[in-house]
Amino acid sequence: METVITAKVKLLPTPEQIPMLDNTLAAVRAGLNYASRIAHENNLLSTFKKLQKLTYTDLRSKYGLKSQMACNVCSVVAGTYASMKSNKENTIAVYQKPKLQYSYNRDYSFSKDGQISINTTDKRIKIPFIAKAMEQYFDGTWEYGTATLVKKKGKYFLHIAVKKDIETCKEQEVTNIVGIDVGMNFIATAIDSSDKMLFIGGRHMKNTKAEYKRTRKSLQLRQTSSARRRLKKIGDRENRWQQDLNHKAAKALVTFAGKNSLIVIEDLTGIRSATEKVIRKNRSYSVSWAFLDLRNKIEYKAKLAGIQTIAVDPKYTSQKCPICGHTEKTNRDKKKHRFCCKSCGYQSNDDRIGAINLRQKGIEYRHAVSSQV
Repeated sequence: METVITAKVKLLPTPEQIPMLDNTLAAVRAGLNYASRIAHENNLLSTFKKLQKLTYTDLRSKYGLKSQMACNVCSVVAGTYASMKSNKENTIAVYQKPKLQYSYNRDYSFSKDGQISINTTDKRIKIPFIAKAMEQYFDGTWEYGTATLVKKKGKYFLHIAVKKDIETCKEQEVTNIVGIDVGMNFIATAIDSSDKMLFIGGRHMKNTKAEYKRTRKSLQLRQTSSARRRLKKIGDRENRWQQDLNHKAAKALVTFAGKNSLIVIEDLTGIRSATEKVIRKNRSYSVSWAFLDLRNKIEYKAKLAGIQTIAVDPKYTSQKCPICGHTEKTNRDKKKHRFCCKSCGYQSNDDRIGAINLRQKGIEYRHAVSSQV
């Protein structure tokens, strides 16, 4: 299975190279908005070749873009309008921030002295880089694709798409099925085929989010420019903290599953509308829970480990008794996080019940697949 990862590396430009990068980003931003205007005016939405024919010469002469940069600008604009078209949006695309894409071995490459060679509107330059925690993607076994130059808080980064064919275990090799229930009391609850459990607590996350909420509320009341700057910093910090938390949780879950496993996770499409119905005092916490991000991280980390994953409908998984099959809303006491079957009396933690029922769906999936072979 082909696995695509974005490897983010930090660039270390010299003082002489910084203006070159800044000028290039500014020129690309201007070129993107020019190409966007032409595409919108001529109804060339998502049509790359026609847009390139109309804008290429001006992108080269007026905006000073190199040949491949001009082509990539047209590609980015066409992609933007294709996305807008699918969302039924009919407005002109405006690029507040530059999106400078590089094509591997055309306008960016790796030099023999361990630096990245990239094009600018001035000339091609070599820049040292740091690939902290990303070293594995530069061991020669991954194939490099499009890269994006990003400037954030005065620092420069290159986001490189890398891909590799990684074999996942075949159906007949699966010996362990793991059900993973996600929630707010426990970030995740997992159970494997041997009934071994893993609980990743979420109470500390609730407390931290509550602290962020109180701080934001206090700053919003001030309504000053310094308070607004502080709000943005806090938002960025909270996002980094949430990302780190999900990375650690996903890593622990994939490690818990191990080789020759099938991970069964919840398909939480539409969870936002459901979480908005909770009582008001808990709403801000529930709607800010990064369910999709955690699922994505579990899936891609599982791919890297050669582990299969499937997403299933989680409906009634916390209400169905795994012993007798009786399904009833009152089987679950959400406040006490307890499950008690009204039919057979079986009792357990409600998150554990959810994980067990998800594991059962994985077993049923495997049987269905096996019967088709």
